[in-house]
Amino acid sequence: MTDRIDWSELFFSADGRVARTPFLIAGVLLLLLFTLYESLVAGSSLLHWITGVPVYLLLGYVATCVLAKRFHDRGRSGWWAAPVLFAYALVLPYPTNFWDVLGMILLGWAFVECALMPSEQGANRFGPSPRRAPQGPGGV
Repeated sequence: MTDRIDWSELFFSADGRVARTPFLIAGVLLLLLFTLYESLVAGSSLLHWITGVPVYLLLGYVATCVLAKRFHDRGRSGWWAAPVLFAYALVLPYPTNFWDVLGMILLGWAFVECALMPSEQGANRFGPSPRRAPQGPGGV
């Protein structure tokens, strides 16, 4: 296993596992891209309407892949990405009612689960650990 991350594999495939650091980098990058897009189309509802569907579908697909890999690394099904992304969409731009508060609670759990908790040790049903195994003298 190498220390290098295949970013195209991370962003466009839900198979396998990803460690915390690449997950956090990918998450920040996705949030920056979302924010940049929203700031570029602000004030132009026609441009937002025309470009919004493909942009949101692409960002949603990439976010699903990244979240699924991280849930896999924690030993959970990648399907957990669906309620997390639904909760994210629910609370945008800010929580206003009871359901939004439930979405915030789910997002809080997902943050702890994906950003703070360590990887499952060793291989699991989703693949080998993304972390480099400690090696003895001579790389053995």
